[in-house]
Amino acid sequence: QVRLVESGGGLVQAGGSLRLSCAASGRAFSSYVMGWFRQAPGKEREFVAAIRWSDSNTYYGDSVKGRFTISRDNAKNTVYLQMNSLKPEDTAVYYCAQAFTSLRPITSAVGYDYWGQGTQVTVSS
Repeated sequence: QVRLVESGGGLVQAGGSLRLSCAASGRAFSSYVMGWFRQAPGKEREFVAAIRWSDSNTYYGDSVKGRFTISRDNAKNTVYLQMNSLKPEDTAVYYCAQAFTSLRPITSAVGYDYWGQGTQVTVSS
């Protein structure tokens, strides 16, 4: 059984930074990719970033390129999302997700098998 636990969300002013963490347990060693998505009220879940476990290739959504960085710590089975230059439009619940197959798109929520409970990020103007 896979369990994903996010942490690090909170309230920050525009221009500030936050680092989210996602600790994985269970089948973490066989993961294909881990990603971050976000969902604001009334909006669809949006792809933020992903990292492929085999070679650490990273992928980013257009709205966060150049501001957010995804990274991992293999020893801790943890993925991080460093968020800089935050904007009010980054306000959302951020979800960590894990996929075990390469047969589905990395940038779509349907590509993932397991999800965390989410952590709220609020950016004030």
